[in-house]
Amino acid sequence: METWVFITVTAAFLQNTRSTLQKYLKDRLGTTGATFIRFGYGLPFAFLFLAILHYGVGYPLSGLHWTFGGWVVLAALAQIFAQALLIHLFSYRNFAVGTAYSRTEPAQAALFGLIFLSETVSWVVLLAIGISVAGVMLISISRTELKPSALVTSLSTRSVAIGLCSGTFFGIAAVGYRAASLSLVGPNFLMQGAITLCSAILFQTILMIVFIALRDPREMRTIIAAWKPAMAVGFVGASASFGWFTAMTLEKAAVVKAVAQIEMIFAFASTVLVFKEKINVLEVAGCSAIVIGILVLLIA
Repeated sequence: METWVFITVTAAFLQNTRSTLQKYLKDRLGTTGATFIRFGYGLPFAFLFLAILHYGVGYPLSGLHWTFGGWVVLAALAQIFAQALLIHLFSYRNFAVGTAYSRTEPAQAALFGLIFLSETVSWVVLLAIGISVAGVMLISISRTELKPSALVTSLSTRSVAIGLCSGTFFGIAAVGYRAASLSLVGPNFLMQGAITLCSAILFQTILMIVFIALRDPREMRTIIAAWKPAMAVGFVGASASFGWFTAMTLEKAAVVKAVAQIEMIFAFASTVLVFKEKINVLEVAGCSAIVIGILVLLIA
């Protein structure tokens, strides 16, 4: 197994764990608070990873420059916008369809990789991405009364537009982080990923603190009071992000994000094994498509 594949699968597992923990804290902290702990409590762990690589292993630090900073700011903002749009989708009745279209991130990342970085992918890779995206979209609507045909017939709805925009920003974020990491001069993909992670999460934490201070300063007290479970979210979240950034330093963002769709299978497995929910036909078809897409991608 190639290094980037192992890192991606591990990051997908960690991200699914982080999402589960965030759902638990959402009832206590609200959407803003649960979102903040992903960045604020992940910040010390991000710098801990960097310190271990620099002081423990002895890898030298890369010099920062304006090109790197520009890509980080673009990617960090795109990630925030994408997350905000995804959360906004839940206010719509047919949010499941919109959420499904937000999962087109790998396909859109392939397009932005071509536009921003002149990176091309073969038709086999595009086919694999298409199969895995279709699988995720099926799973996204599997627990609703909607039929697969709704993905086509509802193209003109507002929720689909929001979902596609969310996927667009996620795709821009992925390519932006890869561009930022690649712009650094060594010493290796681990340090490039760690420096990119620290820079991005620091910027996002500062933005979130300013937002909370302007919106409701008292909310920060609640966030601080929940520091024990929040630290767990921060550690798992920072570890997952470190995995994404290092993997995307080694491989194209679109390819990494296509393999990362395995996160849906982890989430699906948790639902079945932990909560003992029954499996329906769409979920089986979706999981099968994701596995087939990933296998085609790895064989290509």
